[in-house]
Amino acid sequence: MTHPTALKIASPCVDSRIQAHWAKPEEAPAIMELYRITAEWLKSKGSTQWADLLVGIDRHNTAAAITRGEVVFFKQGDDPAAVVILMLAPSPWDLNLWGDDPSNAEAVFLHRMCIHRSFGGTGLGAQVIRWVDSGIAYPPDKDYIRLDCVADNPALNAFYRDAGYTYVGEKDGLSLYEKRLPK
Repeated sequence: MTHPTALKIASPCVDSRIQAHWAKPEEAPAIMELYRITAEWLKSKGSTQWADLLVGIDRHNTAAAITRGEVVFFKQGDDPAAVVILMLAPSPWDLNLWGDDPSNAEAVFLHRMCIHRSFGGTGLGAQVIRWVDSGIAYPPDKDYIRLDCVADNPALNAFYRDAGYTYVGEKDGLSLYEKRLPK
């Protein structure tokens, strides 16, 4: 399948059991179910993160992101394992958080990374975030990966710091992180 973005999967193997591929439009329901399961789990932990998904609001328009070739779907055989959105251009959401900074043109924006709950505690999240560094062949004009996460979740913030992301500030209750892409 040819994708409209300049991103190419350099290595589809996350590990011996998990494979990555560009999501196909027919996989959108499975991806949205993965997000819903994650949002329910977050709610059970007292978090309102991703609560919009529980009422049918998809602020990142996942179906359109799939069509643009921005969604990587990770599977173990036929079973969903994880998903992540990688955008070459900032969305309105990103522009609100990062501003209209010229360096946005040098960044890839990571959104909605989640791991199926059946893989919780297995280290798959850390494997996926490392794969984002090495499993994609980024265009030479991209120097950073940028992301945001809720500021009031210490474990999530530690996860990104431990993965080598640098905290660059907070806006609207969200921590902003970036990481230089390996060249």
